[in-house]
Amino acid sequence: MSEEQAQALLQQMQSLETYLNDLVQRETTVMRLVQEAVSAVDSVKGMSGNVDVETLVPVGLGVYVKAKINPEQKMIVNIGAGAAIEQDKNSAINYLESRIKELELVLQQLAGQRNEVSMQLERGQHEMNKLIQSGRSSPQ
Repeated sequence: MSEEQAQALLQQMQSLETYLNDLVQRETTVMRLVQEAVSAVDSVKGMSGNVDVETLVPVGLGVYVKAKINPEQKMIVNIGAGAAIEQDKNSAINYLESRIKELELVLQQLAGQRNEVSMQLERGQHEMNKLIQSGRSSPQ
């Protein structure tokens, strides 16, 4: 393997490392979204019965206002692209649970991509090690 091929392999490995780091960041973001969605489902499910639920509503810069929520009132659900719709409690829970399933699929895809890139990096590392060994053993 020539020095040019070694440089090309090194650049390819650096690109793969950058891509791997990007995949890890995406996974972290999606995991955070899943946790947030699960928390939202738990909160919505926790609002049951005919008794108003008292909560704190953030208004900004660490300032909260006490508010009472009627568990039977409709909720505003952000469906993306700046659009929101009004839904009853069960519809909102169903929507959130379907989003969780979608996000879990994305997590599986990202994990698969991450594993594939890791294997490519490992193969590249083995190639680089062989190159180094052959360079040491060849007479100068």
